Amino acid sequence: MMRATRPVGTLLREWRQRRRRTQLDLALDAEISSRHLSFLETGRAQPSRRMVLHLAEELEIPLRERNALLVAAGFAPIFQERRLDDVSLAAARRAIDAMLEAQKPFPAFALDRHWNIAASNRALQELYEGVAPELLAPPVNALRLSLHPRGVAARVENLAEWRAHLLARLRREIALTADPVLEALLREATAYSGGDGQSVPVEREVLVPLKVRTSLGLLSFFSTTTVFGTPTDVTLSELAIELFFPADPHTAELVRRAAS
Repeated sequence: MMRATRPVGTLLREWRQRRRRTQLDLALDAEISSRHLSFLETGRAQPSRRMVLHLAEELEIPLRERNALLVAAGFAPIFQERRLDDVSLAAARRAIDAMLEAQKPFPAFALDRHWNIAASNRALQELYEGVAPELLAPPVNALRLSLHPRGVAARVENLAEWRAHLLARLRREIALTADPVLEALLREATAYSGGDGQSVPVEREVLVPLKVRTSLGLLSFFSTTTVFGTPTDVTLSELAIELFFPADPHTAELVRRAAS
């Protein structure tokens, strides 16, 4: 469902300012006059459907919000939002499942726009030892699971730096999407104990690791994030595949031995 929206010109101006672009900069890149752009933003001119999409592309506005712009301008939304198990997304779902399965015995997750786990390979259940049951009730939120004092955070050896890393990533996503749910999640997560959320120096590390104590021993991982390159579906455009890899040979040996 599309939420109630404000005039399209107001939304365009807010997105332009969020991207730190002047009217002249955007007009030059969009190959329109700055006067015309000013008229669009103030409501003195009404954008065509093509112009809405053109400016949205220049401003790198998420597909969900492009739909909102279209509705505000009086047009129907064009980007569909389907469930991940929809038959039309079968090819994409097979690709997701293949990536998750190939990552075993190491953990892998598909996360939606609000960091909820949409799919996982269910590897390394030892990560969830001692986690409060309510944090494992669907939909499981990966950020909450990682940083909540009753979640994995209680066993994270380098909680301050891991927390700083995740919160910095969340702030970047808020800057890109202006999503109020993510803003609420940030307020919640910053209230958790375990560091002040400021940048923490990572000495002698190439990547920010997750170091977590488990019944297998101390495990250390780094993660990579994969997104779809050319999505036209809202769900796929907001999906991120998070793959965890062993950060040292000791972790790789312990996990593989446990899996076998």
